Amino acid sequence: MAAFYATHCRSYSYTYSSSINGGRNQRFSFSSSFLRLSVPAKAKVFLQSQRNSYQNAVLMQDVATKATTVEKETGLEKLKDELLSVTSSKEWDEKAGFDINENESTVSITVVGASGDLAKKKIFPALFALYYEDCLPKHFTVYGYARSKMTDAELRNMVSKTLTCRIDKRENCGEKMEQFLKRCFYHSGQYDSQENFAQLDKKLKEHEGRRVSNRLFYLSIPPNIFIEAVKCASLSASSGNGWTRVIVEKPFGRDSESSAALTKALKQYLAEDQIFRIDHYLGKELVENLSVLRFSNLIFEPLWSRQYIRNVQLIFSEDFGTEGRGGYFDHYGIIRDIMQNHLLQILALFAMETPVSLDAEDIRNEKVKVLRSMRPLQLENVVIGQYKSHNKGGVTYPAYTDDKTVPKGSLTPTFAAAALFIDNARWDGVPFLMKAGKALHNKRAEIRVQFRHVPGNLYNRNFRTDLDRATNELVIRVQPDEAIYLKINNKVPGLGMRLDRSNLNLHYAARYSKEIPDAYERLLLDAIEGERRLFIRSDELDAAWELFTPVLAELEVKKIIPEYYPYGSRGPVGAHYLAARYNVRWGDLGVEQ
Repeated sequence: MAAFYATHCRSYSYTYSSSINGGRNQRFSFSSSFLRLSVPAKAKVFLQSQRNSYQNAVLMQDVATKATTVEKETGLEKLKDELLSVTSSKEWDEKAGFDINENESTVSITVVGASGDLAKKKIFPALFALYYEDCLPKHFTVYGYARSKMTDAELRNMVSKTLTCRIDKRENCGEKMEQFLKRCFYHSGQYDSQENFAQLDKKLKEHEGRRVSNRLFYLSIPPNIFIEAVKCASLSASSGNGWTRVIVEKPFGRDSESSAALTKALKQYLAEDQIFRIDHYLGKELVENLSVLRFSNLIFEPLWSRQYIRNVQLIFSEDFGTEGRGGYFDHYGIIRDIMQNHLLQILALFAMETPVSLDAEDIRNEKVKVLRSMRPLQLENVVIGQYKSHNKGGVTYPAYTDDKTVPKGSLTPTFAAAALFIDNARWDGVPFLMKAGKALHNKRAEIRVQFRHVPGNLYNRNFRTDLDRATNELVIRVQPDEAIYLKINNKVPGLGMRLDRSNLNLHYAARYSKEIPDAYERLLLDAIEGERRLFIRSDELDAAWELFTPVLAELEVKKIIPEYYPYGSRGPVGAHYLAARYNVRWGDLGVEQ
């Protein structure tokens, strides 16, 4: 809902949290005017807000003690190349034009798993885009943390290869890139070592100086090491006088039990409001626009119910297979990888009631209500498939099990279709059809809203139009080539009476010259600002798993064999039978105008 904000980059709120006494988190909220208080005034605020004398002593020491500035050598080799130079904390601050001022704050962003593909392809480019657009705070540092041995210079060289100048204001992009890379540093360490994280903490403090230190950790690592990394970061590298937040990448478990265990373990070291469970699809521009489209346009809200909507389709397709990622994918499958999170989150946003406000908790409350109103998914309402080898145009495309990282004879589905129902007054009886698959005929993600037939349609009686094709349909294309269009019926110009179906089309590329930001840019900015609206709450996650866990267990226990479909096809035939059972035809089968 970025359109509701008046400024280009949103103003910053400050929520302070510290991890002390064995990881127990104390949180303090102040207005931005707090940062302008003198040191004694800050101390007074802390004393008045906390009764625990021991904790007060710790916080008072952090805030009120005036430390002397000590010149230190960094111990790193001074490089000739200005871009890759490594300086002491004081020199680095002076070069960046920073004043060492304890009334200011700084944000330290640590990418845990910095040498992985996600970090290189998405996280670092997103941070650079935010920096280029002046959306990051004045004082910030980016640290890469991974087990790989690497110098600061090597990290910068690696990151520089993935940064692009695609942003609107293209002038001085090279100069901006140099400035951003100078703020990037690296620390090598094990994910389960408190000692290594303590060393990272020491380095972060050198850059933070005496400022209020806010720290964001992005866990770009496999889920089996989440807990150890969180434990070490919380106990050894939490901020002492600012907030500490952790972004956790999906998957959040494999079922209800493992998800609950993961949440319970995370909450040993973090409070719920410190955990940011990221689903990057919620950061997509068109997903963000869902509630704007509905709640700020009078034409749509009255139609948004069972009275006018016949069915809703959520479609996700990729035109490529696992391509070497089969080891990860085979452990989860398409239902866990796409449907239980991406598509279900979009469904909840689409179907929710009007929230009390745009505040994060009000929106997330309404999403949870939708999920709790849904029927548990039944096996009879699920179709699964797996792509097989196919020869097309003289090119042989491999089967899923041809991937060397996939176990032979695997029954893991690469395609799934499902019919879901929301048992509440607004949506009772309306089928919500999901379809997701790999190695299909095209790449797309879209929401299709098919409206009911016009009662007593004169033109159907006189001209025998195909009712299904003549039905109004609203399409929200999330990717690629973002667009919103409404299919309407109209008369073809001429003396005769011939009907045609046309699109009222909002094509984003044609309408807006502005570059659409990547989803990670929006979500990273939200995490820095403490905006939780697009992040998943624990009770929301529990409700989502409750819907899918029974059918996932049944598929695995009964060893249901997936229907095989050719690589590059439209998927299993069974998906069409599933839709037909509810008198629905998949909207993506026709040729779009």
